[in-house]
Amino acid sequence: MCRLNNEQFASLMRQYQRLVYTVCYQFVHDPHTAEDLTQDTFLSAWSNIDRCDPAYHKQWLVRVATNKCKDHLKSAWVRRVQAQQDDQLPEPRGAPPGDAQNPEEALIAREEAGALQNMVRTLREPYGSVATMYLLEHKTVPVIAQALGRPEKTVQNQIFRAKVILRQQILERRQA
Repeated sequence: MCRLNNEQFASLMRQYQRLVYTVCYQFVHDPHTAEDLTQDTFLSAWSNIDRCDPAYHKQWLVRVATNKCKDHLKSAWVRRVQAQQDDQLPEPRGAPPGDAQNPEEALIAREEAGALQNMVRTLREPYGSVATMYLLEHKTVPVIAQALGRPEKTVQNQIFRAKVILRQQILERRQA
């Protein structure tokens, strides 16, 4: 297999740029991150293109993009940023309680906030106690682990799973 020259590789990039971007966007759901991952994919492809048979460039680029996205999503930085964003429960529809324009909106916002707290408190165990302590009482993972006598990694996994369950419940509630 021979190495592509700059012009041939540029042609390959033009041909598959949208496909690679779409694959990346499907994983990360953020246009800027998808653009970065698309660039990373083609940078990796440039240095390793000679390993791939030209008949399989499309499939190979999709696999490289998929692996770049998976690596990105597994990175500690992304998990930490997502955890910080997830720490706060979703805002109720409409204005937040303090910014309500009329008493009816304030009442609806309070009811939704109460419903969210109730969802957290009624999660099945082992997620309920961990989620309550983390999301409502704002305790740290080490404090929760010590209080419950569980390893920190177990508590982190339970918090993650509780958030997934809550997110699904919230989506189902909004669709109803």
